[in-house]
Amino acid sequence: MLSRQFVRENPETVRDAIERKGVTGVDLDEILEIDEEWRELKARGDGLRHERNEVSSDIGDLKQEGKEEEAQAAIERSQELKDELQEVEDRADELEDELEERLLELPNVPHDSVPTGEDESDNIERYREGFDDLRVDPDDVVPHYDLGEELDLLDFERGAKVSGGGFQFVKGDGARLKRALVDFFLDVHREQEYVEVSPPIPVNSASMRGTGQLPKFAEDAYRIEARQDDDYDDDDLWLLPTAEVPVTNMYRDEILLDDDLPLKHQAFSPNFRREAGEHGTETRGYVRVHQFDKVELVNFVRPEESYDRLEALLGEAEEVLQRLGLPYRVLDMCTGDMGFTQAKKYDIEVWAPADDMEDGPDVGGRWLEVSSVSNFEDFQARRAGLRYRPERHESAEYLHTLNGSGVAVPRVMVAIMEYYQNDDGTITVPEALRPYMNGQEVVEGHDPVGESAVGAGEKE
Repeated sequence: MLSRQFVRENPETVRDAIERKGVTGVDLDEILEIDEEWRELKARGDGLRHERNEVSSDIGDLKQEGKEEEAQAAIERSQELKDELQEVEDRADELEDELEERLLELPNVPHDSVPTGEDESDNIERYREGFDDLRVDPDDVVPHYDLGEELDLLDFERGAKVSGGGFQFVKGDGARLKRALVDFFLDVHREQEYVEVSPPIPVNSASMRGTGQLPKFAEDAYRIEARQDDDYDDDDLWLLPTAEVPVTNMYRDEILLDDDLPLKHQAFSPNFRREAGEHGTETRGYVRVHQFDKVELVNFVRPEESYDRLEALLGEAEEVLQRLGLPYRVLDMCTGDMGFTQAKKYDIEVWAPADDMEDGPDVGGRWLEVSSVSNFEDFQARRAGLRYRPERHESAEYLHTLNGSGVAVPRVMVAIMEYYQNDDGTITVPEALRPYMNGQEVVEGHDPVGESAVGAGEKE
């Protein structure tokens, strides 16, 4: 969140951030008015407290001087001041609580280097990698959702039967490929000196608020409904939308030491998102799903080092795609598409050859976002109380947080199934993954099971 002092002293900067990020439903003028009234009440309270102290001191003097009538008047005045002070403090506390909640509505201020734009069409492509010698012709590639069903690697129908739309079974060699990707990602990032943590999957509202998922993105998250009765309270838990939430909040309301920084954590987790705001987008296949696996990279750094770390973090996320030999590009995200919490953000998009999309590359196919690499500066740190002490004798300061996906598993699987697809309908296993699949070089698929398969003549 932005500090109230920053908002108070830089209202036009904050107003510009609201406009450039396309945030609606926020009344900055009202927030400033609440802050002004709160400050007036605090000043008034200080004055009343000072006057009451003086009156209380006078009471003893007046009694010693035998001025009982004046002493009684002072006692009555002291009580009036006490009541008035209590009223002022109660109102100030109400305003402070309201101000803290309203400050959560304000987006982070974009870094000066962030391009101004309204939506994804205004993002700037920084560079592409891996397009010099493509191994497939997009015109000959079968989309992953068709190939996945033909090889019995992906089962969307049974996934929907068990859990609803947006869920699926990944089977056989598909499941092995998925697991291989996770282990590969974790090993690569361990080489990059990330400390692995295994986080809890349910997270509380304080954690969701700390990283900025609440209150703005509540509709996209899965809330766990606890049993409600006289002996059991609501658990106040959510299924995590990203491991960014628990890992960033590991050190919530703590003070780290300068020697602890930079601190680099990685975490594998399943992630759950309703994506309620994504109606009308492409939903077929394994691209936009409600449960997906991901390895998340979280960095805690000194403020003066955060932008150098952002560039390094981008390279760390890219490395997995480079080792897999997958073509991709890097985007500098514009203000209108970068998100509520970020000060600067890059997206990494892998190339999936099938499904020639209008906004896809000039060689055909489409782009799939597999990682967002972001610098939040001290925005999350203020929400979560993340501080460090530069020197043991100095005051604690807010640190900077960064994160990036290293990377999203389903979309990388989509890219592998399409880019490493062979003419005979099999899939070549990228060399980097073969040690994680006992040397297996090709995924040939499996025969489907069940009466429906026999009835369709697919199995005898």
